[in-house]
Amino acid sequence: MDGTLPGNLSFELALVLLAAAIAVVPLFRRLGLVAVLAYLATGVLLGPHGVGAVSDPERILGASELGVIMLLFVIGLEVSPARLGLLRRPVFGAGGAQVFVSALFLGAALFFYGVHWKGALVAGLGLALSSTAVGLQMLGERRELGSDHGQLAFAILLFQDLAAIPLLAVIPLLGGVKDESLTWAMVGHALGALALVWFGGRLLMRRGLKVVASIRTPEVFTATALLAVLGSAWIMQQAGLSPGLGAFIAGVLLADSEYRHELESQIEPFKGLLLGLFFIAVGMGIDLDRIVAEPWLIAAGVGLLLVVKFGVLLGIGKVARLQPGHGLLLGGTLWLGGEFAFVVFHEALRVRLLTTAEYDRLAAVVGVSMALMPLLLMALDRYLHRRREEQPPAPAPQYDSAAPGVEKPQVLIAGVGRFGQIVARVLAAQKIPYVALDRSPQRVEDVRRSGGRIFYGDPTRSDLLRAAGAEHVKVFVICADEPETTLQAVRLIRRQYPQARVLARARDRQHAWRLMDLGTEPYRELLGTSLEVAGRVLCELGMPEAQAAEHVRRFRAHDEALLQEQYLVYDDEDALKRSAQQARAELVRLFEADAGDPAVSRPAQDAPPAPPSDRD
Repeated sequence: MDGTLPGNLSFELALVLLAAAIAVVPLFRRLGLVAVLAYLATGVLLGPHGVGAVSDPERILGASELGVIMLLFVIGLEVSPARLGLLRRPVFGAGGAQVFVSALFLGAALFFYGVHWKGALVAGLGLALSSTAVGLQMLGERRELGSDHGQLAFAILLFQDLAAIPLLAVIPLLGGVKDESLTWAMVGHALGALALVWFGGRLLMRRGLKVVASIRTPEVFTATALLAVLGSAWIMQQAGLSPGLGAFIAGVLLADSEYRHELESQIEPFKGLLLGLFFIAVGMGIDLDRIVAEPWLIAAGVGLLLVVKFGVLLGIGKVARLQPGHGLLLGGTLWLGGEFAFVVFHEALRVRLLTTAEYDRLAAVVGVSMALMPLLLMALDRYLHRRREEQPPAPAPQYDSAAPGVEKPQVLIAGVGRFGQIVARVLAAQKIPYVALDRSPQRVEDVRRSGGRIFYGDPTRSDLLRAAGAEHVKVFVICADEPETTLQAVRLIRRQYPQARVLARARDRQHAWRLMDLGTEPYRELLGTSLEVAGRVLCELGMPEAQAAEHVRRFRAHDEALLQEQYLVYDDEDALKRSAQQARAELVRLFEADAGDPAVSRPAQDAPPAPPSDRD
């Protein structure tokens, strides 16, 4: 790598990534463009075919592939084993059809252009593969991973990752390199690696995370999360399989665990940074010299790739009965070439199935397609938006009740101790979708054992709230045991989600007043139970039940009014004392007329005080 610090690769990589994040990405987002396009443009600018600040993008590409691995792990966290079983038909049906039909047309076009049939076959299969990183990143940015076309796109990309393994094994055979051909030993290693990651992960991952979570040391949990991702990827890589497949399987195994949201929030920063670096490296690999020398040939190649793959994907969308608009978005998401195509082309060049010129042209076509894909999606969005405006509005549905399993959470409960559990049980009884977070691994395990929808995590972290779906939440219920944790969580929610309603558990009056400062409605944790006990005591002393209930009601109304009155002066100790004395006298006068039974009437001097720091 060239530059003022030769040999110090990590420092220059950090400079490149920070420059892209700070300067280029905000500029592109302000212009309404996606971050992927900003990273690609940065790579083109800084690469060997641009200003030449980086002359060896291959080294950057190798390191940045960790971002793709982490992306697949996060995607795996969204796919439970049960859902993965349901995806087998779209994975092998739609995915197989897309790869083989696209490869047939693209390979035939290359053969008629003059490429040898072996090279055309390999290049056609390489071009049929789409970019997992770009496709999933775009779907995530547009919040379309859960849509019909997003799920079908994910299934197709998953098949492509699986198909890439035998494709790499076939290339040496076609090139006549016998000593690198696929053997039974290689098959055994691959199956053994799959079994080790799947069964070993089921036995060890969850137990290990439980032990680490009980220590309550965030950096150790982060290290454990990275170990789970990178360890699974390394095992697969040692067996000759895709490391991303190992990370995806690890994510699937933890999708139903209580640590899912915590893991996602821990991996997300690393994933974002490394994916940005990956796209920069891909941009550096786009050969501008080749494009300038043969612009019409490269443009024809990109156009052919677009027409063939877009047409095949549109047909698959129709067979899958996607809405017309969703079929177009499916084609716009997956028509591009993929990062794995560079690996396929390089291997074909090594065994002389492709010439150097053919390799350069194919690599340029794939690179340009990756750069144009976000622009095409933007054009499709505008087209679909204009078409929806031209169509007459559809009649309003008579009802709108999404299935409970796919509804977004309407309520987020932070803390599921003796207070929060009751709230969660009431919501579950009403079939209202909610999500709960708690920092105690043991409590999380106990609640999940009884069927509660709870995850391990700290509600004072914005990334964890975002991973838990806080953007869809209408009401936050903060029930943490520690008053300071409650205040931190409320401050964060008020800042990040100002439109949501926040209800919070208050330890005492002082805590309630501090929550009221934040615009939150406090609920003192022992007030209701204490009043019930007080009413029962009055009944046991001979007071009629209706009269006791009325006394309790009056006391509660008086105390709630006093809480609001003292809130105005709670930072003035003298004013609080005067308010407490006045409240004591008012309370006595309130009940003097209803003294009733002498057995329960008490002298005024024995009336209970109302100190400003009681723990009701």
